[in-house]
Amino acid sequence: MDYIELAISICLGIGLATAVGFRVFLPLLVLSLAGYYDYIPLNESWQWAGSLTAIITLGIATLVEIFGYYIPWFDNILDAIAIPLATVAGTAVMVATMSDMSPVFTWALAIIAGGGTAAIIKGNTSAIRLTSTATTGGIGNPVVATVETGTSTVMSLLSVFIAPLAFIFTILFFFGIYKFYKKLKKNKSSQ
Repeated sequence: MDYIELAISICLGIGLATAVGFRVFLPLLVLSLAGYYDYIPLNESWQWAGSLTAIITLGIATLVEIFGYYIPWFDNILDAIAIPLATVAGTAVMVATMSDMSPVFTWALAIIAGGGTAAIIKGNTSAIRLTSTATTGGIGNPVVATVETGTSTVMSLLSVFIAPLAFIFTILFFFGIYKFYKKLKKNKSSQ
């Protein structure tokens, strides 16, 4: 694997991990479809992810997850379950996209970059949903759910088709999170 392929694999994995932070199963479905159509190479131990069985299973899981976020009380329960699932799925998408690499390097990068990215994004989207529930009584949650699903879809597709751009968007998400918490801390200290 040359350095350009490695960089694209890393960008692809991190972009998909970011998408996992918004919806757990949607990026896995996109990865599965891309593997099935041989658009992206999957790690040899993850070839099963590009199978028709995986596509059907992930398709059903994606639909259940998307529609589950539109049920007012169930969406917060899904968030509680989704944080650890997102960490695992973020790690998985990173491993699946890293082929022809040392297993030690692959897993270290997958856990730190993939799992960490997904966990940070999912933690913040969960906080947004809780804030929406507290401030709107849950009426605003369908809007939050729609934005999250749309963002996950866009990030998943960008990751597969223009991986470096997905990586840039991931950096922008992290910068936005950093600025938000910095502003929040400043507002708390001025009170």
